[in-house]
Amino acid sequence: MATTSPPPPPPQPLLRLSLAPQSVMPRAIDGAWWPRSYDLLAELPQLLAGLPRAWGHITSVTVNGATWSAVPDRMLVSHQVVRLHRTLTASAAHTIVLVAPGQGRWDLMVVPPDATEEAAEPLMAAGAEGRT
Repeated sequence: MATTSPPPPPPQPLLRLSLAPQSVMPRAIDGAWWPRSYDLLAELPQLLAGLPRAWGHITSVTVNGATWSAVPDRMLVSHQVVRLHRTLTASAAHTIVLVAPGQGRWDLMVVPPDATEEAAEPLMAAGAEGRT
């Protein structure tokens, strides 16, 4: 009797993230992230898993409340609680703010998920240079 193992799960899509080089000088933006949807519960775990270890454990995330789908007050990511905050300020329309206590704060420009590759490329490059 032959047994077959189940097929492997499909691979995770590549994280579309460009980070600016580390600097001692503060800057307006620390990188760019191009999620595949505005479903934060689906997108955030992959983003947090792809961040540099030097950033530490992200415990707080702030997103634009008008842009992202419903967001609970917190979620479990890699066995750690992450608090989620929504803001409606115009300055945060296309950013996500990540905070790791004792490590720092990082602001990432969010490229709209439905952006074409031609439209996303210059935004991702700007994020990698730390400019908006």
